[in-house]
Amino acid sequence: MSSVSDVSASNSSDGGRFKRPFPANVVRLDSGLTVIHQEIATTPVVVVDVWIKAGARYEPETWTGMAHFLEHMVFKGTEQILPGMFDAAIESRGGLTNAATSHDYAHFYMTVAADDLAHALPYLADLLLHAAIPADEFVRERHVVIEEIHQSWDDPDWIGFQTLSEMVYGDHPYSRSVLGAPEILQERSPEEMRQFHRTHYQPDNMQVVITGGVSLDRVLELVQTTFRTFPHRESCPTMGSIAHPRLLTNPQHTLALPRLEHGRLVMAWLGPGIDDLKTACGLDILATVLAEGRMSRLVRELREDRQWVDEIASSFSVQQDCSLFVLSSWLAPDHIKEVGQVICDRIASLATIPITTPELERAQRVLCNDYAFSMETPGQLAGLYGYYGTLATPELSLAYPGYIESYTIEQLMPLAKQYLSPDHCGTLALTPA
Repeated sequence: MSSVSDVSASNSSDGGRFKRPFPANVVRLDSGLTVIHQEIATTPVVVVDVWIKAGARYEPETWTGMAHFLEHMVFKGTEQILPGMFDAAIESRGGLTNAATSHDYAHFYMTVAADDLAHALPYLADLLLHAAIPADEFVRERHVVIEEIHQSWDDPDWIGFQTLSEMVYGDHPYSRSVLGAPEILQERSPEEMRQFHRTHYQPDNMQVVITGGVSLDRVLELVQTTFRTFPHRESCPTMGSIAHPRLLTNPQHTLALPRLEHGRLVMAWLGPGIDDLKTACGLDILATVLAEGRMSRLVRELREDRQWVDEIASSFSVQQDCSLFVLSSWLAPDHIKEVGQVICDRIASLATIPITTPELERAQRVLCNDYAFSMETPGQLAGLYGYYGTLATPELSLAYPGYIESYTIEQLMPLAKQYLSPDHCGTLALTPA
């Protein structure tokens, strides 16, 4: 038996404020596997996106990099599928496939013609549920993963991001690189990876999202047939207790890097995680007011007027345990100090001087439009539902624009005071060696 949920967004953790009904079907099978489906009758394409709570945050510290390495090894086949057979089966029919690993999740996705779903889905399900992780392929692929790590060390922006992560996340797993470390991966064995796989690639950790030109009945028939026999569950070494992400008191660091042509100044603040999405949305508005587009405060002042930076931008990301508010500047090294001071001054003013009505309305318009643009294709919808479904509930994916539009100027000032103090900012400067 399985149950179909038609819960609307008003019944999710948005507190019932937003009444837009959830357009997808959410079905929890008896096995514990969750299926999220939205039929789009006008397209002949189907996207399958399988999300698993098996990201880097679930690794024991001595197994750092295991989740990402496993992403590689899943494609090395099963007892039924030899290495390369999956890619050949999908690509020979014009399909596309890929995967990604983050701290909170791993996900595997493919795009196929609707008529090819019955042919393609058994391949993907067999890979995910029955990855063989053969010893010879493990050794070969480990060289590939370690080379990927070495290449990342040649990327100044990756070095900057990883250094900043270590500064702002403290002892939390978010501080560790998803790629892992060569010396740790060299010590790992195929059996340890099989153990990690059997622990986390289980139905209650997994969501199968299918969007496009296929009916719910057909989706349930195919998923119940293909995602049927999961591996026997095991327990790999535990992580121990996870410390809450904690920014050290005003950490500041400077790195001199070779082959760096422009200086960088990156400043970051921690915010709440997915369980307080409304507050995170308020911080997203402030990030947009500060440095999103030519009309934003810092772009206008630092790039257009003072010409101290070549570029300045904001980024804002919500994760399971926290959000990250980042301002990044590309600039000549001799302007780093002055630019940092201006940013701190403008950040501090948000807590005491209200932003203007035009600023708020522009930020709300920009963010709501960006959200709308992120729901235009089956692949975007599948990613949106899978992301929110893995971190919280799929219905919460509809709450974002309502939260953005609900904010008033007066509600934003306490958020700035609480979360964006210059005394709780991680600051990293990158300069040419």
